[in-house]
Amino acid sequence: MDDRPRELTPASRPATPQTRMRRGWGRIIWIAVGLLAIAIIAWIVLRPHHQASPGGRFAMNGAMPVAAATAVKGDMPVQLNALGTVTPLATVTVRTQISGQLMRLGFTEGQEVAKGDFLAEIDPRPYQAALDSAQGQLVRDQAQLENAKRDLARYTRLVAERSIAEQQRDTQEALVKQLTGTVGIDQAQVETAKLNLAYCHIVAPVAGRVGLRQVDPGNYVQVSDPNGIVVITELKPISVIFTLPEDDLPSVLKRTAAGAKLQVTAFDRSGRTKLATGALETLDNQIDPTTGSLKYRAIFANADEILFPNQFVNVQLLLDTMTGATVIPSAAVERGSPGTFVYLVKPDNTVSAQKVTLGPSSGEKVAVTAGLQPGDKVVVDGADKLSDGAKVRLVAAKPPAKAAAAASTPTDPPQGAAANEQRHQQSSQ
Repeated sequence: MDDRPRELTPASRPATPQTRMRRGWGRIIWIAVGLLAIAIIAWIVLRPHHQASPGGRFAMNGAMPVAAATAVKGDMPVQLNALGTVTPLATVTVRTQISGQLMRLGFTEGQEVAKGDFLAEIDPRPYQAALDSAQGQLVRDQAQLENAKRDLARYTRLVAERSIAEQQRDTQEALVKQLTGTVGIDQAQVETAKLNLAYCHIVAPVAGRVGLRQVDPGNYVQVSDPNGIVVITELKPISVIFTLPEDDLPSVLKRTAAGAKLQVTAFDRSGRTKLATGALETLDNQIDPTTGSLKYRAIFANADEILFPNQFVNVQLLLDTMTGATVIPSAAVERGSPGTFVYLVKPDNTVSAQKVTLGPSSGEKVAVTAGLQPGDKVVVDGADKLSDGAKVRLVAAKPPAKAAAAASTPTDPPQGAAANEQRHQQSSQ
């Protein structure tokens, strides 16, 4: 038996911790490589199905399906958008000018009245009695005055005959003047009593619609009552007050100085329903320094009374009309590092990024002042997937998302300064 120590082979040597760690990492790496290979095989197998899907990104030999519209030549209105408030030309709170019991009302709530129509009556009996008393006092003092004048005439003759002293005549002259003043006071009291009696009969100071009555018959009303009897609001015609940024003032002044009567259109809060058409009447005499805006007043006939006091409306001021402009849908306009551009469809069904200069816009249309010609085709749907020189395939345009959503969820358009700021940005690009 060989007692020499046996030499250990690598396989029979005990594994050290470092060796076991290397073997563990090796197994993990091989498992990861296997999973990656399985994923690559699965992607290769499934990829043809994705390419074959109808309307896919790479369908029709890589051509992108897009919708296009043709630039046309037409008229484009130059409009300023704002938010306005319907404001009556006259709002009058009818108050009593005397104190007394309210006997009756001569109107129905919501009734249309003309200037001078009967509205209410205050108990006239105390004021009729005051008038009778003033007239009686006037008659009495007038009689005394006449008698004093006759005495003065006699005293004047007697003084001429040297039958009485001149002092007696002078005293009579003073009495005549005193009674003349008293008669004048009596006449003023009579006129005051007549005026108070007339105030018992209250009439409409302006034409318009009466509101809800503020007091019922039988109550004692006074001049100091804060609410009055009723409020009359003039509805025909009526005005709309709106504000525009101070940057728009030169354009408006230029048109008004030329004698143009600028058209103003009022829309409802959603901006989709046209309410009335009027004309710009005047503008304020100073700019509000806190907002940098100026107030304007437009007048509307309002024959159908669709505009109501304190109603909020969207306002479009027609400043001018650009004739013979190149017009495209607003959906075709893209903005990026080149600036404002559109994707122009070429005859070989490829697109190029065409830089354009925008003019005024109206609704879903915008004018192009440079970069396009009438007849050019521009991409209006699918431009987010395009790049310069991409191959495209023209398809029918989808209905605008805004139009589809308008029927169920109305949304307010940009209004006031925000809309004008957007317009300024477009025109400056």
